[in-house]
Amino acid sequence: MGEKRIGEVVKFFPKPSVAAVKIIEGEIRVGDTLKFTGHTTDMTMPLDSMEVNNLKVAQAVAGDYIGIRVADRVRPGDEVFKVTAD
Repeated sequence: MGEKRIGEVVKFFPKPSVAAVKIIEGEIRVGDTLKFTGHTTDMTMPLDSMEVNNLKVAQAVAGDYIGIRVADRVRPGDEVFKVTAD
């Protein structure tokens, strides 16, 4: 398993547990597995859905700001990685 850094958490909304993420490089698609890491964050989860400007999208690319529902708290500055099979 590999990991590729794709973005960073910009903001966290406790209700309804949504992370705002800026995609810095590469692209992600619904179905990918994401890993969030930071000082007190270590979470891996499947990407079930994401939104750009409150619209559901199937993929996001560098420069996009996306909203992702997360299972646990993440913090601004946490790094986001795409987990790859290679």
